[in-house]
Amino acid sequence: MNPTPTTPHSASEPATPPQVIVRGDGVGFAQEITAGPHRLTADEPIAAGGTGTGPSPYDLLLAALGSCTSMTVAMYARRKGWPLEGVTVSLRHSKIHAIDCAECETKEGMLDQIERFIQFAGPLTAEQRTRLLEIADKCPVHRTLTSEIHISTSEV
Repeated sequence: MNPTPTTPHSASEPATPPQVIVRGDGVGFAQEITAGPHRLTADEPIAAGGTGTGPSPYDLLLAALGSCTSMTVAMYARRKGWPLEGVTVSLRHSKIHAIDCAECETKEGMLDQIERFIQFAGPLTAEQRTRLLEIADKCPVHRTLTSEIHISTSEV
């Protein structure tokens, strides 16, 4: 059997297929998102000039962090055999004055702040709950958001 021939990519084309594709009509804010076999919609609220047909980009960012947090702590509890029966992660994004953030390095301008509230269901000990809160900070999306990020942009 002959292998399928491959076509070389130009310097501007991605060498591997993208994981997520987002398309908009260029007129409004509504976006169609394809993530593998999944289809989502993103938009802005009506008050911000959108049509409210989907979550905002920041809502999607919070959803990524919340779902990763819940998955990570549940996986850890399963590995430990702890009686975790459920996890609820509530999140809020806001802009704050840098000077109001005691633990932040930046002291000028505005900063993004994400508040994450986690509720654990099940007969966990106080020590287990404390450890799960520590594990929440180790979820991959949390680590990405708190690390140095490089985003390269090019036209294809």
